[in-house]
Amino acid sequence: MDTIINVLIPVENGYDTVHVQIIDNAIAAISPMIDAIATAIDGKNKLLLPGFVNAHTHSSEMWQRGIMSMFPLELWLAELYDFAPLDIEKLYLSALGTAVETLLSGGTTVVDHLVLIPGKELETIATAVRAYQEVGIRAFVAPLIQDESLSAGIPSGESEQTHEPYFRSTQATLEIIAEAVKQFHRPDEGIYIVTAPTGIQLCSDALFTGCIELSEKYDLCRHSHLLETKAQEKLAQEKYGCSAVEHLKRIGYLGDRTSLAHCVHLTEADITILAETKSTVVHNPLSNLRLGSGIAPILKYRQAGVNVTFGCDGASSNDSQDLLEAIKIGSILHNLTDKDYQHWITPRQAVEMASFGGAKALNMADQLGSLTVGKKADLVMYDLTSLSLLPRTDPIGLLVLGRPTNVVDRVWVNGKQIVADGKVKTIDVDNLRQELFNHSQWQTTRTSLTVGQIEAHYRRVMGLN
Repeated sequence: MDTIINVLIPVENGYDTVHVQIIDNAIAAISPMIDAIATAIDGKNKLLLPGFVNAHTHSSEMWQRGIMSMFPLELWLAELYDFAPLDIEKLYLSALGTAVETLLSGGTTVVDHLVLIPGKELETIATAVRAYQEVGIRAFVAPLIQDESLSAGIPSGESEQTHEPYFRSTQATLEIIAEAVKQFHRPDEGIYIVTAPTGIQLCSDALFTGCIELSEKYDLCRHSHLLETKAQEKLAQEKYGCSAVEHLKRIGYLGDRTSLAHCVHLTEADITILAETKSTVVHNPLSNLRLGSGIAPILKYRQAGVNVTFGCDGASSNDSQDLLEAIKIGSILHNLTDKDYQHWITPRQAVEMASFGGAKALNMADQLGSLTVGKKADLVMYDLTSLSLLPRTDPIGLLVLGRPTNVVDRVWVNGKQIVADGKVKTIDVDNLRQELFNHSQWQTTRTSLTVGQIEAHYRRVMGLN
């Protein structure tokens, strides 16, 4: 049992100083006075918030951080494919790194759209699960699956295109996910398996419907990329004769347990569908800017009643796993998209989107996402004496609109304190830094053979010649 005394929490008209008691894995009391104090933690000059959700990332991309060319998504992916396949040790280290960076930027939950090592799919999942359990973060492991080759993700335009068959069958892929559920889906231990086809651009309807069946059978969340680029918008029209959103609604993929990363190029009708189906949009502003994908119309989504939360995306399309940075950019970027400032996202709204919005995305709003007695104790305490949170004005305004560094003081996940005095208690972070350094080398941007094979077609289809 932990009791945080004299800590600042947000209330409707400002902030209150309270005691917060944690018993087992839940918030047991929030009160100005608590008599029985077992372990007292001084919360003076600290701010307590519910943990944020890093609702979309790819942990293994850490190894290409800072090196990827300035390409749009389709060419960026082609370059990424040319890098040597990861080994299990590197995958383990990058999952640890993703968890630690998420924790130290206010996140208590990560959704890892996990790239699988061919031929070692279950070992890949087991390795990521092991890393997340060792750190203690709540993890939704979403194995990234497809059943079509990379070239199928680019519209054909006027030309006739043939694509190599994918190396693994749709059925074999679904069997891997079913086995992963049996082996690793352990909600009571903070590990969840998610069905997660990469997106309409590289997946057949058979793969999507197979994921729907698994989701319903095992009560799993669903996840996917959706309409990240103009090329994907064009491709959906070629494949379906309608928008990708309309097609996913027809086959039953949308719903209150479905989260969709990016959603940059949606129509007004698409937005209505997402609101009606209670699907969630995961806003990844930094990767969308990095790859030139566009600015998702987040203010329109919010006005239509669509749940929106934030993700960092992978560390080679963002080059960071700083969740506070994603929240800041993902909030103020949209001041440019709507002249009516009454629609702009306030710091408090951003915090709610990152916490409660993330919990809704994962069908856990009744258990996570707010400072509510009875909810799971996934909590973050920020040090308001940190230089980047001074001078004393509005704590949440400083946290969201500033450039906070080294401000996370303590973190609890499922009632267990896993960060104390700004340091992760569960693993040796100094050793992790050394291992990441030792397993890598200084590099510069490289020429990609795969990019060369598809670039001319991409430029022609997208009208860039």
